[in-house]
Amino acid sequence: MIGIGKRLAAACAVLAALCADAPAQTAEAMRPNFVVIVVDDAGFTDLGAYGGEARTPNIDALARRGAQFTRYYTSPLCAPSRAMLLTGVDAHRTGVATIPEVLPPEHVGQPGYTMRLEPGVATVAARLRAGGYRTYITGKWHLGHGEGDLPNDHGFDRSLVLDASGADNWEPRSYMPYYADAPWFEDGRRAEMPREFYSSELIVDRMIEYLEADRGRGEPFFAYVAFQAVHIPVQAPREYTERYEGVYDAGWEALREQRWRRARELGFVPPDAPPAPLHPSLRAWGDLPAEEQALYARSMAVHAAMLEAMDHHVGRLIAYLQSRGLAENTVFIVTSDNGPEPSNPLHERGFAQWMAMQGYTRRLETLGERRSYVFIGPEFASATAAPGALFKFYTAEGGVHAPLIVAGPGVRPARIDARAFVTDIAPTLMERAGVAASENEPVPMSGRSMATVLAGQAEAIRGPDEAIGIEVSGNAALYRGDYKLVRNLPRFGDGRWRLYNIVTDPGETRDLAAEQPELLAAMRAAYDDYAVANGVLEMPPGYDVQRQVARNAMAKQIERYWWVLAIAAAAALAVVWLAVMLLRRLYRRRPA
Repeated sequence: MIGIGKRLAAACAVLAALCADAPAQTAEAMRPNFVVIVVDDAGFTDLGAYGGEARTPNIDALARRGAQFTRYYTSPLCAPSRAMLLTGVDAHRTGVATIPEVLPPEHVGQPGYTMRLEPGVATVAARLRAGGYRTYITGKWHLGHGEGDLPNDHGFDRSLVLDASGADNWEPRSYMPYYADAPWFEDGRRAEMPREFYSSELIVDRMIEYLEADRGRGEPFFAYVAFQAVHIPVQAPREYTERYEGVYDAGWEALREQRWRRARELGFVPPDAPPAPLHPSLRAWGDLPAEEQALYARSMAVHAAMLEAMDHHVGRLIAYLQSRGLAENTVFIVTSDNGPEPSNPLHERGFAQWMAMQGYTRRLETLGERRSYVFIGPEFASATAAPGALFKFYTAEGGVHAPLIVAGPGVRPARIDARAFVTDIAPTLMERAGVAASENEPVPMSGRSMATVLAGQAEAIRGPDEAIGIEVSGNAALYRGDYKLVRNLPRFGDGRWRLYNIVTDPGETRDLAAEQPELLAAMRAAYDDYAVANGVLEMPPGYDVQRQVARNAMAKQIERYWWVLAIAAAAALAVVWLAVMLLRRLYRRRPA
C-alpha cells in the first residue's frame, strides 16, 4: 500500500507540473505560423476563386475555408507593394516609392526614392523574429542588394531571393536589357543556381528545405513565398499549357465580357454597374491577322498554365505542412502585388534585337517553354483586370484592385467587403502573433490590423471618412468612403484628376468631378495632405514611363559595357588616323 501511495503521489506531482506548465504551452500553441503567398501581376479576376479560367484548386480551397476580400487595394507596381506589405508603411516612407527601372534622374537618391529600405524602416520579419519567430523568404525580393539591403539584413533567417523586377523562369537569365543576368542571392551571398529549374517549383522546394532543416525547433514561423508567376516572361510547362487549348480563341473583348459577367455573378460588382470599356487606343481582336490571333491566344493559355503550375506547387507546400501537423495552426495569406502586366516589349526600341541575341524565340509550337518569351500585352491585360479599368502601373482599378485571401485559425469563413490596403497585412500578422510595436519607432506603421474583421468581430478596418492615398511615378489615387479621386499619366492617361463613386461604378465610367466640385476639392486637399506627409515628389515635365525605361536600360548597358565602347572608340580613332596618314602619303607622292 505504501508503494502504491508513493507512485500515486509521484503521478500527482507530475500531473501538477504539467498543469502548471500548461498555460505557457497553450499560449505558445496559440501563436500561429504564417505563410504569405504573393502572386506577381495577377489581375483581380485571374484566380479561380475570383472567376478566372486558370485551375487553382489549392488557392480556391483556402478561399472557401477562409476570408475572401472584395475591396483590397495595393500599389500599381511591384516593389512599392512589397515594401508596404513587409513593413506596414507607405512606400514613400520606406524608400521604395517606385522601381529603379522607371526612376527619373531628378528623383535619384531623394528621400523615399533611394530604392532600398531606408534606416529606421523595420520589416514584419524583423519584428516577428524579435518576438520569437523563425523567418524565411523564397522568391522575388526587388528591394535592393547593396550593402545591408538583402533579406538577411532585414529580419530573415533563411533566404533565396531574386533582386530584380523579373527573370527567366527556366534558368538564371535576365529578361530585359536593364539587367546583366538574374541576380539571385541566398542568405546574403550570390546564389549558386542550378542550370535548369522551373521558378515556382524551385521557390517551393527551397522553402520546404528551409522548414525541414529547422524541424526540431519549437518556434512558430513566418514564411514569405513570392512567386514569379505571372510576370513576364510568362512561361509554363507544356502539359499545363495544353489544358487551355482554344480557351482564349475568341479574343480579349470576349474575355473581358466573360470576366465582367462572372464578377457580377460572384457579387464582386453591383448587378447594374456599367462595364468599363477597353481603352480607345487598344486594338480590336478582329483587326489582327489570324497568325497573330493564334499567338496571343496561345500566350493567354500559357498565362493560365503558369497560374495553375504555381497553384500546384502551393499545394505541395500545404501538403508538406499537413504532413508535419503544422497546417492547422498556420494562417495563409494569398494576394497579388498589383494588376496585370500590359507591356509589349517588342514595341521598345532594340528589344527584338536583344531578344534574338539572348536566344529567345516566339514560336507558336514552343510558346512558354525554355528560351520562349511570352507576354499577353495591354489588350489581354485589360481583360484579366476586369471589372477594373486599365492595368499595372496605373492607379485605375485594374492596376490596384487585387485579390486577397486569408485562411487559418482565428479567421471566420466569409466574403469581406471592408476596404483593406496592402499596409494592413503587417500589423495584422503582428497582432495575431502577439508582437507589439516598439514605442517611438523612427518609422511607425501606417497600416491597420484586420484581425477583428477576420474574426467576424467588426465590419470595417477604417472609419468612412478616413482616406487612403496611393502614388507611384505620378499615377495617384485617394479613396474615402464610397469615392475615389484618381489621376493617370500618359500613355494610357491624360494627367487629369477624376472623381468616381467606386462602389456603384467600379469600372470608373462616369467622372463626377464637374457634378460635385466641392467633393472634388475636398478630396484634392486630402490627397495633397497625403503627398506632403509622405514626401511624394512631382514627376519632371514630359515624363514618359516607356522612354524612361529605355533610357535607364541604356544607361545600365553603358555602365556595364563602357570598356567595349572605349575600345570601339579607340579603334575608330585609329582607323581615322591611319586613313589620314595614308592620304597624306598619297598626297606627297603626287607629281608636281
